Parts: sequence; structure tokens; C-alpha cells
Amino acid sequence: MKQIFRLLTIALIGFLVISCEKDEDQAVISETNAGKLSSDKSTIVLNELVANDAVINFTWTKPTFNIAVVSSQQIEFGIKGNNFKKSATVDFSNDLMTGSVTHAAMNAAMFNIGATPDVVNDIEARLKTSVGSAAFYSNVIALKVTPYTPNPDLVYPKINVPGGYAGAAGYANWNPANSPNLFSPEKDNKYRGFIWISNLTGENGQYKFAINQDWPGNKGDDGTNTGKLVGDGANIKAPVIGTYYVKVDWVANTYSSVLANFGIIGDATPTGWNSDTDFVYNPATKTYVINSIMLSSTGSFKFRGNDDWALKFQPKKDDQTLVSGKAVQTYFNAENTVDGDPNYKVSEAGNYKIELDLHNSAYYKLTVTKL
Repeated sequence: MKQIFRLLTIALIGFLVISCEKDEDQAVISETNAGKLSSDKSTIVLNELVANDAVINFTWTKPTFNIAVVSSQQIEFGIKGNNFKKSATVDFSNDLMTGSVTHAAMNAAMFNIGATPDVVNDIEARLKTSVGSAAFYSNVIALKVTPYTPNPDLVYPKINVPGGYAGAAGYANWNPANSPNLFSPEKDNKYRGFIWISNLTGENGQYKFAINQDWPGNKGDDGTNTGKLVGDGANIKAPVIGTYYVKVDWVANTYSSVLANFGIIGDATPTGWNSDTDFVYNPATKTYVINSIMLSSTGSFKFRGNDDWALKFQPKKDDQTLVSGKAVQTYFNAENTVDGDPNYKVSEAGNYKIELDLHNSAYYKLTVTKL
């Protein structure tokens, strides 16, 4: 028993010594000189047309430490006043003391921190030097950055909807790389979007879900037709022709699809609030179009699905007056992105072409053009 007690005592002392050594190692790393950051300009306007060109150059002095360390370094961006609570970083090799950031990389950083496109944003930047789990920061420099609206087709995750319907919709039949996509605006493995089916003969009205624009990992119905998916499952069959709003939870292996044929309605239209004028799908442009409709400047309008009020496209919050030929983002109430029940208006009465682009659920686009 004494021998066992002696061994336990030695083990406990050894554990305490090791723990103290670890604490001491953590405590002795300290910054002797802080890093310093500067840039060659303080105001930049980002441009997608030269996305791969450098837009700003940074120069920095690395921090020094009281012991030799292996560190990594990044330029960190945040919106002024938020104390970098939501930030984005651009990495640089540890052997560098100067580096440039491209229009595309800067715009991606601005998008990730929530900067507003097409207006001047007050941005802060600093050098972030990481040593293990510890981070050390330089001085903060102020920037004025005007981002552009990023291409939603490139910045949001997506899955593909290949099927026998796709060729008639302007894509290619059973080709994941050339098919409509469902996007995940919240980047949470939940995808949604619209597909158009014009024929139910044979496989014309059938589809599956693929990822990475290829067949490996594809999913289809589990055979019960109850909205459950399995790997390489059965084709999903549309019950009737028309436009479908499709949702997929890729992790939970579930899907749903509801008919959603849209039209315009409102007292700015010839038929008022009593009936709709329907959109027609154009496979050449992959958009929904009303080629000609008279709109008054005294009334308003919105877009609803299936001649009912459950599904609507409308402004995000307040009534919005549209400018001829200028595309705007429109919002789908079923996605909980609309506050209240706002309508659209035009400032000048006349004959209009209306185009609704629903190919990307992260950015539904509406354009009215006076004829």
C-alpha cells in the first residue's frame, strides 16, 4: 500500500510540473514591438471589369517577440465602428512585408463583412499576426471603399437540377453542368429556386439533384414520393406543366416542390386588382417576360403566383418606383425577405416590357422597360 501511495504521489508531482511548464511557455511569449501597417491609397472604387488587377498596396513592419516564433500574417478588414466583430481577411506569405489586394479579393472581403455595394463605406484595416492561437494586431488605418454588387452566381453555393425538362428551358437535357441551379443564400446546405417544365411526356417532366456540376453524389427520390432523397435515387416527376419552386435540404435529404406560375396584378394594370396578366417563359433568355402591358403612373402593382396571394414578388419593405431599363433586386415573400406588403410603381404611364429573372434565388431580378 505504501508503494502504491508513493507511486501516486510521484505521478501527481510530475503532472503538476508539466502543467506549470506549459503555463510558463504560454506566458513567456510577448510582443516587444507592435506591427505597423500603411497603404498607398485611402480611397478605392472597386470595378468588376478589372477584377484581377491590384487595387491597393499595403506595406507593413512585422511585430517582434521576445522569443523566436513561427507566425502567419493577414490583412484584416472591418466596418468602422464595429471593432472588427465581423471581419474578413486576406492572407499573405510570412516572408512578405508588402502585398497587393485585387479588386475581386477586396470586393469579396467587403461582401463578407456586410459593406453596402455602390456607395462609399468607411472601412478599417489592420495587420493581424497569429502565433498559434494568439493574435497580435498593428495600428488601424482608415479606408473609404466603394464595392460593387458581386455576381451572385459566383459567391453563393449551388446544386444542379438536371433532367429531361432542361433542354426546353434553354439548357441541356440530363447535363448537370448545363442545367438550372438551386442556390443557398444563407450558405447553410439548404437550397432553393425555380425550374420551368413544359412537357410531361416520357422523361420530359423528370429531374434529379446533382452537385459540383457532375453526377457523382447525385440524389433522387427514395421511391416513396414523400419528399425524401437518397443517393442515386429515382427521378422526380412533375405532376403538371408549369413553373415550380423547389427547395432541397442537402444534409437532411429532403425536398419539396410547389407550382408557382406568376403574373402581374394591380390597379396600375388594365385589369386592376381583379385578375392577373401572366408571364411567359423565354428559353432564349431564361427569364419570365410580359412583352407588352400598359401601366399607369397613378396605380401600383406586384407579382403573384397561381392567381392567389400566398406567393408574391415585391419590394423588400417600402413601395418602390421603378426606372425604365434599370434592373433591381426583387424579393419573394415566401422566403421571409419582405417586410409588410409593398408594391411597385412607375413614374411615367405607358406601354412596358416586364422581365423577371428567377435563375438565382440569392438575387431575383426585375426589369421594366418603357416601349
